[in-house]
Amino acid sequence: MSWFQLDVKETFQKLKTSEEGLTDAEVKERLAQYGANIFAREEKISKLIILLSQFKSPLIYILLIAGLVTLFLHEYIDTSVIVAVVILNAIIGYVQEFKAEESMRALKKMVLPKARVLRNRKEKEIDSEELVPGDVVLIASGGKVPADLRLFKTIELKIEEAPLTGESIAVEKITSPIKEDNLTPGDQKNTAFMGTTVVSGRGRGIVVETGTKTVLGQIAEEVREVEVAKTPVQDKLEKFAKLIGILVVGFSAAVFGAGIWRGENMSEMFMIAVATAVAAIPEGLPVAVTVAMAIGVTRMARRNAIIRKLAAVETLGSTTVICSDKTGTLTKNEMTVRLMYDGEHTYEITGSGYEPKGEILHEKLPLEARERKNLEHVLRIGLLCNESDIYEENGLHKVEGDPTEGSLIVAAVKAGLDPVEERRNYPELAILPFESERGYMATLHKHEDKKFIFVKGSPEHVLDMCTDCLIEGELKSKQIVNASTFFAQEGLRVLAMGFKEVPPDKEELTHQDIEEGIIYAGLQGMIDPPRLEAIAAIEGCRKAGIRTVMITGDHAVTAVAIAKRLGIGGDESKVLTGKNLEAMSEEDLFRAVKGVSVYARVSPQHKLMITQQLMKQGEVAAVTGDGVNDAPALKAAHIGIAMGGTGTDVAKEASDMVLADDNFATIFSAVEGGRVVYDNVKKVTLFLVSCGFGELIAILSTIAMGLPIPYIAVQILWLNLVTNGLQDVALAFEPGEKAILQRPPRSPKEGILSSLMIQRTLLMGSVLAAGTLFVFITRLEAGMPLEKARTAALTTMVFFQFYQALNCRSETQSIFKMSLTKNPFLLFSMLAAFFAQLAVLYVPALSWIFRTEPITVMGWVEILLVTLTIVIVIELDKWIRRKKRAAVARELELAPVAH
Repeated sequence: MSWFQLDVKETFQKLKTSEEGLTDAEVKERLAQYGANIFAREEKISKLIILLSQFKSPLIYILLIAGLVTLFLHEYIDTSVIVAVVILNAIIGYVQEFKAEESMRALKKMVLPKARVLRNRKEKEIDSEELVPGDVVLIASGGKVPADLRLFKTIELKIEEAPLTGESIAVEKITSPIKEDNLTPGDQKNTAFMGTTVVSGRGRGIVVETGTKTVLGQIAEEVREVEVAKTPVQDKLEKFAKLIGILVVGFSAAVFGAGIWRGENMSEMFMIAVATAVAAIPEGLPVAVTVAMAIGVTRMARRNAIIRKLAAVETLGSTTVICSDKTGTLTKNEMTVRLMYDGEHTYEITGSGYEPKGEILHEKLPLEARERKNLEHVLRIGLLCNESDIYEENGLHKVEGDPTEGSLIVAAVKAGLDPVEERRNYPELAILPFESERGYMATLHKHEDKKFIFVKGSPEHVLDMCTDCLIEGELKSKQIVNASTFFAQEGLRVLAMGFKEVPPDKEELTHQDIEEGIIYAGLQGMIDPPRLEAIAAIEGCRKAGIRTVMITGDHAVTAVAIAKRLGIGGDESKVLTGKNLEAMSEEDLFRAVKGVSVYARVSPQHKLMITQQLMKQGEVAAVTGDGVNDAPALKAAHIGIAMGGTGTDVAKEASDMVLADDNFATIFSAVEGGRVVYDNVKKVTLFLVSCGFGELIAILSTIAMGLPIPYIAVQILWLNLVTNGLQDVALAFEPGEKAILQRPPRSPKEGILSSLMIQRTLLMGSVLAAGTLFVFITRLEAGMPLEKARTAALTTMVFFQFYQALNCRSETQSIFKMSLTKNPFLLFSMLAAFFAQLAVLYVPALSWIFRTEPITVMGWVEILLVTLTIVIVIELDKWIRRKKRAAVARELELAPVAH
């Protein structure tokens, strides 16, 4: 018989388990028997594929052809050098890409799906791959089903099974056996299948199949948790490198043809053409960009921002508005009940956090017996209409579940209620879990020979159900609304409590049962204090040109009170509520979002509307979310940010980034990280393109003047792939510049080569070429041998590149104000390149291969003085640009006064 045909008791017996789950010993035994709950172990990184990919570039094709031609021409030294350089380039690229791939694989493990199970009779969260047949799994709204489950308990459980059936309509699940044979997964309504999504309600099920034996495993539909795709900037740069490659190959062919037409030696002109191509192609660019991205992603992960899609790294640098949830992101998510209202009086509760120490006061005095009795109903409902718990760990009290519910339990304990005794006296029979659309939850309890429904939720929803008040006997809605408003103005989150007696034979609970006839018991107001680091981050965002928008389900007055404490929206914060949004047209909302930074009493659908209108305004929007209904807004935003702690699987899957600590300050640090990565990509690009441009101008100038070229092909190979091949990657490790968060966000339409970079490339290339030609031509005119002149030109360009690496560390900051110790990799790469160049000059075997001659002391002095010109010229250019910016800034400051 199939699992869906067995009743619950038979299923437990067949799997040798019970409703209390398995023990650790049983799990260990079954894990050895059935294996991990995965489709297949992720394939190891293919070292061969990564190695072979190093040979897939226009430059390598050119070099391999050159190697064959030089071999045919019996130029064996050149052939050996070309082959050696190709192999060395492959090794460097292989090591860098392998490390980058390992970093991305490590990040995948940080977002492994979780599962809530019963183990050793206790509820706990584990990685879903640790599940075994016989485990008892708890599933709830917004979660992914972690294995194939035979359900034995459901509460309004609906599951969307599109990955299996293609149907997006959620299926309502049951627990009773189905006796029919050969049912498709879509008809097995008492089974929850791996990979499907819980849309609403909750349930419990026995794991019947795991890994490849699940329905999803059998049809081999594997969903990767972390998407690793090329970013737009990587795409642009690869196309840029290929375009340059094609142009340069064409240009080199023209140079070769022109030389042959002039009667030059064919083999010499061929090597000149190869030298021209090698000089101009920025071969290290794609690898250096990949490394920069990988470093950025790893740095962000260390700061609790886990990047799921690489494109988010690039987009973060352009973010102009962050739409953030309030609870747990901007606030501590450590709720404490401060005030209570029973329909007649307001009471204060002392103490803070989850430690159950404190007392309830009325007008600063301890409660009388009658007052305590009245409040017991409010506190009991908060305690029992509750799915969370408080526990002690290492001397600290913590909440398991929702912090708001945790605060209600603590308040009840402070009043003298014992949770264990209360649950024994009022056992729970049924539950309607909280859903954001309904705004309340309800539970059915038995007490002695009576049964009661307990309700808790937003004041407006609960009041709509109420017909009586516990204290006054009649419902005084206005007084209750006034009390609720007062609580909200104090920055408190407000929940109303109510109850209803029902017939003793009542066993099930439906929404129709609580639509009316509820007796109002009271209000509880709790506060979730703002995170201090969030306040600083919001101010940092403001300085960085990023607007923070707060979106919350709390009352408008509460939202404004919290927003003011956080520094959102200024002193006169405009606020729009969900009701306002419902009444607004799309055009009205489009105009409103520009000036509104606080949204209250909104649903996830409203969050999507706000996001879409902000994007229509031209904003680059980052949006946070944790619920299943937040997924549309997360997908629609430029950057969807899911909560790692409280977020559902659906929200995480829809997101581009996951916050491991659910902290707004982490978003701000991720924005900084995104800007650093983009800056470093620009630095690498400027370094490679300007150096290549300088080498090309030097070669073309000598050809135009009828002189020998300043360096031969093997020397350029050494120059490009060995000496500066280390420095370009080192620039990817640059830390952020001081003023990186005081600049406005860059336009997403901005190209990698900005106008400043193009101007500087022309300036740098011209200085590099002029200095190299000066050293080369003066030696030729002095009657020195060609090899001595070429050695001096090669060494001049090597030292120019040292200074270039320093110049490219910042577009505006002086190199004398940037410490090399902040990027030790750059310092080490320069030292390695320096000693490598000395070896080429003074080790006989290498000097024979590269046709170099030793340089005299005076020659070294001249080279050092000439190469310093690039520092002087670029420092002067930076100084002029800084002065111009300062002048513009002063004019902007004075403009309103002049007006």
